[in-house]
Amino acid sequence: MTIEAMIPFLTKFRHEMHRFPELSNQEIETTKKIKAVLAEYEIEVVDTNLKTGLIARITGANPGKTIALRADIDALPIVEQSGVPYTSEYPGVMHACGHDMHTSVLLGAAIVLKQQAAQLNGEILLVFQAAEETGVGAKTVLTSGALAKVEAIFGFHNDPSLPVGTLGTKAGALTAAVDRFEIQIKAKGAHAAKPHEGRDPMLVIAQIIQAFQPLISREIAPDSHAVVSITQVHSGSTWNVIPDTGMLEGTVRTFSRENRVYLEQRIRKILTQLALLNEVEIELLWYGNCPSVLNDPLLTDLSLACSRNVMTETKVVKETAIGEDFAYYQETIPGSFVMIGSGGPYELHDPRFRVDDAMLPQAIDYFVALATAYLNESN
Repeated sequence: MTIEAMIPFLTKFRHEMHRFPELSNQEIETTKKIKAVLAEYEIEVVDTNLKTGLIARITGANPGKTIALRADIDALPIVEQSGVPYTSEYPGVMHACGHDMHTSVLLGAAIVLKQQAAQLNGEILLVFQAAEETGVGAKTVLTSGALAKVEAIFGFHNDPSLPVGTLGTKAGALTAAVDRFEIQIKAKGAHAAKPHEGRDPMLVIAQIIQAFQPLISREIAPDSHAVVSITQVHSGSTWNVIPDTGMLEGTVRTFSRENRVYLEQRIRKILTQLALLNEVEIELLWYGNCPSVLNDPLLTDLSLACSRNVMTETKVVKETAIGEDFAYYQETIPGSFVMIGSGGPYELHDPRFRVDDAMLPQAIDYFVALATAYLNESN
């Protein structure tokens, strides 16, 4: 079956997946649907201990290397406002990051590669990964041991800022390391008319926000990208009472280990000093999430070369501050990750987000060309 002949089926599959999205580690029905398609095309599913998600295998006619192709399958807790006719039927759950498209692309590539198995050297593992959005899915796959023999891993993410038919990537850091912080303030409440009798957490919150701003503009080199964003602030419950607690939450995004360590240390020091200054207690909860995607230079050169034969446009792009747990694979396996244009107009995680189905054929072509080139040209 040609890729063109598969597109109506895969488009229908994606729309069905979009209608019934499932959150991280809850992708039970999604996993069943993927298995059903793989079974139809006699593609082996590897026996693993994964509760959701799965790994399939295609074995070439000749011995050779083992590679992995990865797509994520989970959705987000977002109320959909995209207006597409196949909108989510699960209130408050949406494929707002395009993982339904990622899954459909990998399924299409799997079908084509299965048909071409007689011309392939080596083995291809197809990783339909759960729980990317919570940053734990890749680690779960690695813990399963199923990728122990993999010598190279490849993945992609749709990018609404790129036109359909465009592939972008770069060697080295492509996405940011992601950390989340939560700051709890224990102060002293008082009547709003008698602030001198308390220790105002509102004042501390304001100082923290101001103190964090120069971390990027004055302490990180201009050519070294990083982001600190405070995204939640909570304190108080009425107009005439100074509260006794406060909370802030936010994220730090970095592209080097040095900056990642430095910013955490500086934030801890700032909070310690502000606690002393204001005579309050400040507790920092730091949640280290996925590291930065670091693309192997040789594999990225191969990715770019293969994409030039099948994509409308190929370009080297700048790094992006989104997080991507594909980075965990690259800590033990050489890998390359690319961005493929999905045509916008809304950004990832926007309730209006939608993917142009026109990206399906070229994205499948890319995965097929890449797997074939690596296995048959590196042996």
